[in-house]
Amino acid sequence: MRNLYLVGFMGAGKTLVGRAVARLTGRVFSDLDEAIEKRLGMSVPEIFSVHGEAEFRRIEHRELGRTTSGSNLVVATGGGAFSSVDNRQLIRDFDGLSVFLDPPWSLIESRLEGEIEGRPKWVNPDQTKTLYQGRLADYRKAAIRITIDGDETADEIAGRIESAMLEIACVS
Repeated sequence: MRNLYLVGFMGAGKTLVGRAVARLTGRVFSDLDEAIEKRLGMSVPEIFSVHGEAEFRRIEHRELGRTTSGSNLVVATGGGAFSSVDNRQLIRDFDGLSVFLDPPWSLIESRLEGEIEGRPKWVNPDQTKTLYQGRLADYRKAAIRITIDGDETADEIAGRIESAMLEIACVS
């Protein structure tokens, strides 16, 4: 069974929705950032601080590659993972299915207000919005796009993802 890769900006709900999709579909959930933290014994902000973003991205690519050896996974990627051409290609090469969780900026901003400590790419609202806008073109390259308005539960969004996956399976 194809692995499912949730992509989108920080605060899009990849981890919360990913867990719901895994429960719904009987898959195993994996959070890429959590896997990196466990492997290195450091938080993502510490990795950025100690090793820099370029090294974090190399580590992220290796960890993403580890997910391709499994199957039946739901993987919540980090906010910048899908911006890498190499990461997008890795997902495609191993028959992964990418899903862009697409909430509006206003919803992302409201979700991030109390969580900026664990977000190494958060600078201030204006600079972070510019980063978000710069990544949108990459996120839109995902196989599936799920627009989120903020009124749905993670389980409802998971149901929409499952329906989209079934539609793709019927077409393939």
